[in-house]
Amino acid sequence: MRSAPAKASPARAEANFNIQGRTLSVSRLDKVFYPKTGFTKAQVIDYYIRVSRALLPHLKDRPLTLKRYPDGVEGGFFYEKRCPSYRPRWLHTTPMWSEGHGEDINYCVANDLPSIVWAANLGDLELHTFLAKGNNTNCPTYVVFDLDPGPPANIIQCAQVAFWLKGKLDQWRLQSFPKTSGSKGLQIYVPLNTKTTYDATKPWARSLADLLQREHPDLVVAKMDKRLRSGKVFVDWSQNDYHKTTVCVYSLRAKERPSVSTPVTWNEVRAALKRKDPDRLVFLSDDVLKRVASHGDLFAPVLKLKQKLPKVPTS
Repeated sequence: MRSAPAKASPARAEANFNIQGRTLSVSRLDKVFYPKTGFTKAQVIDYYIRVSRALLPHLKDRPLTLKRYPDGVEGGFFYEKRCPSYRPRWLHTTPMWSEGHGEDINYCVANDLPSIVWAANLGDLELHTFLAKGNNTNCPTYVVFDLDPGPPANIIQCAQVAFWLKGKLDQWRLQSFPKTSGSKGLQIYVPLNTKTTYDATKPWARSLADLLQREHPDLVVAKMDKRLRSGKVFVDWSQNDYHKTTVCVYSLRAKERPSVSTPVTWNEVRAALKRKDPDRLVFLSDDVLKRVASHGDLFAPVLKLKQKLPKVPTS
C-alpha cells in the first residue's frame, strides 16, 4: 500500500476562503482526521479542491447523502440525508420523496467547488450519491454492481468475479467501467444515460448476479444473507434502487488511511489479478491526484455513453 505523505498544517486553525466568488469560513483546519497518518482536515479540503475538476461532473445534479465524521475516522459518524437548515443560501438542494417520513426531503447537491468545501468543513469525508439525478429521480443513469468480498476473500477475488461479469457484458456489447470502492472491493458501472427506470435496472442487475452465482457457486454469492459470504464475493445488485446511494468516484473513504474510490482500467484489474497483488488496487489521495494529472478522468465515459439493457438469460 502506498503511503500518503503529510502536508504541512496551516498556520491558523481557522480561515476564510474565497472560492469562485463565495466566501467560506472553515474551522479547525489542523484537526487530525486520519490519526494513523496525521492527515488533517486541511488536507481533506485540499484534496477535494485539487480533484474537483474530475469529481464535480460525477456529483452534478445528484442528491447527496452526507456521511459526517466530525471527530475524524476514529470518532464515529452519522448520515445526514436532509440538507441542514444552516447551509449557505447559494447551496443547491433537490427534493426526494421519503416513504419513512411521508414527505419530500431536500438533499444537498454539490454542483460547484464551494459546495464541496462546505461539506468537507462539516467533516463529510465520504460523498454518497444516488444513481439518478435530482431532475429525474426514478431514472438511474447507470447500473452498479458492488463486488464485496467476504473474508478471507479480498479484492483479488473481486477482480476475478469482475472479469466474469465483464465477459457477460461484453457478449451484449455493453461497455463497463471498474473502480475501487476505496474500502475492500470493486464496483462495476454500466452506463445507460437513457430513460430507463429502477423498475428495469434492479431486476436486470439481480438476474445477472444470479446467473454469475449459478455459473460460479464456489466464489460468487448473490443472496443478501451475510452468512453465505464467507470466502466468497457478494455481487450486490441491490444498490440499484431509488432509496440507495453508492460512494461517488474520487470520494475519500473513512479508513485508517485516506484511501479513495478510484477509477481503474481493466488492464490494471487484470494485472492485479495475474500477480495476485491487492496493493495494486489500493490508492490514497496523493496517488489519485497524480493519476488524474497523468490520465485525466478515467470515468468520464460513464457520464455520457448511452446503452440499452438486454435480456438476461434465466437458465
